[in-house]
Amino acid sequence: MSANPPIDRLAGILENFRFQAQLHHSGPLCGLNAFDADEGHGYLHVLRRGQLEVSHPGSREVPASMHFDVPTLLFYPRPLSHRFHNPPREGADFTCARLDFDGGAAHPLVRGLPPLIALPLTRVPGLDMALELLFSETDQARCGQRLLADRLFEVVVIQLLRWLLDNPEEAGIRPGFITGLSDPRLARALVAMHDAPGQPWTLTRMAERAGMSRTAFANAFRERVGQTPADYLTDWRIALAQRGLRRGRPIKILADELGYANASALSRAFTARAGASPRDWMKQATGSAI
Repeated sequence: MSANPPIDRLAGILENFRFQAQLHHSGPLCGLNAFDADEGHGYLHVLRRGQLEVSHPGSREVPASMHFDVPTLLFYPRPLSHRFHNPPREGADFTCARLDFDGGAAHPLVRGLPPLIALPLTRVPGLDMALELLFSETDQARCGQRLLADRLFEVVVIQLLRWLLDNPEEAGIRPGFITGLSDPRLARALVAMHDAPGQPWTLTRMAERAGMSRTAFANAFRERVGQTPADYLTDWRIALAQRGLRRGRPIKILADELGYANASALSRAFTARAGASPRDWMKQATGSAI
């Protein structure tokens, strides 16, 4: 048996923080088309053929204007206003989906990704089969077309995320958990924390999972992830607590599952990270008292 069996770097994230895709458009787009951040969606656009001019009004995070003339994937993981400017007669051909991530901008993947990832379709291995089936579904109306297209878009997103884990620098991803998961040693510790957040994760135990010394692990973790292992573990636990609260789970049960001695200990950690107590945070999140 291998000393380091394969690990699934995405499962723990996507099983705890899901996302949904919904077919938005398929076919030519002519003239000006607006996708506004106020709608609250991320987007995945697939430029199948033609040319595209994209503008980002008012944004300082991405170029004001971008031009594409080869089949391209444009991934906006969180709401960002963008405009498509296409020739008025021969519009570029698109297939597009709206994306909704559990927790919105607080979703761990969304938080760790840049506002836009634009890649030629040929750059991401493995997309061909999924896109071929997606295009065949969106090119003609059939029973269950929209439902199947939604699921296929989700497959494309997962394939893209796989690629990002292996190519974070090329995608312009800043230090964070994605760059940490791209390191095989750190990934073993991160996945273990994702899978069992309630365990007593001392620095020694994390380093052992990574097969590193305490000092080497702590230094590599800070360099690749941008924070200490203890701070990352706390952030992960609080994110899980927020997910649990949104689902109506009692704080006492969450404390036990997440490795806190009692509800008060979780509440203190929650308040320090979220800037509000669990009760006040839920009032803000739902707009009503709990």
